[in-house]
Amino acid sequence: MLEHIIFDLDGTLTDPFLGITRSVQFALSHFGISVENLEALTCFIGPPLLDSFRQFYGFTEEQAEEAVVFYRKYFRETGIFENEVLEGIPELLSNLCAAGKKLYVATSKPQIFAEQILEHFSLRTYFQGVCGSNLDGSRCRKAEVIDDILNTLPPNASAVMVGDRMYDVAGAKEAGIPCIGVTYGYGGEEELRQAGADRIAATVQELEQCLLQESRDE
Repeated sequence: MLEHIIFDLDGTLTDPFLGITRSVQFALSHFGISVENLEALTCFIGPPLLDSFRQFYGFTEEQAEEAVVFYRKYFRETGIFENEVLEGIPELLSNLCAAGKKLYVATSKPQIFAEQILEHFSLRTYFQGVCGSNLDGSRCRKAEVIDDILNTLPPNASAVMVGDRMYDVAGAKEAGIPCIGVTYGYGGEEELRQAGADRIAATVQELEQCLLQESRDE
């Protein structure tokens, strides 16, 4: 029986669009790069920041590290709460807890920020544990944070990952657990299917049915 459910944060539980894109915009402006269309920066939602600055703007390692410093300057002061809980998520978490599920968060976002966001939106009490990256850039790969959660569970515990990006699917596979992809986030169905998601849910309500169905099927 499925007992442990691990959630991604950005795009799965909350919509961080404004906070992340404005933080990236601020960081890029430090390098003289002006991006007026925030939609062009949605690619930063999901993967580790260092990777994104290198991949999408061709930054060197040193430039990417400097960009992250400026990103966090804006994010820590303003962007962290330019965020909103996705519709239906509190009800989903409450229903899963009522059904006896143990819930966790595994995110590439720094753990200290993830904890603050969950507390701010009164979601923290639903979760047994939260694992994110370290501020020094370590433990930023999704498989690493999932593994840290799994290491707290009993041997042979049944667990599943829920996320909206290919990084969630890849991290779950590397950690040895299945992944349910959600298309209401930022990845989309094609990305999730190509990554090998075990199941796809288009809405929060469909996700709830999927998670409770998994329990009945086992």
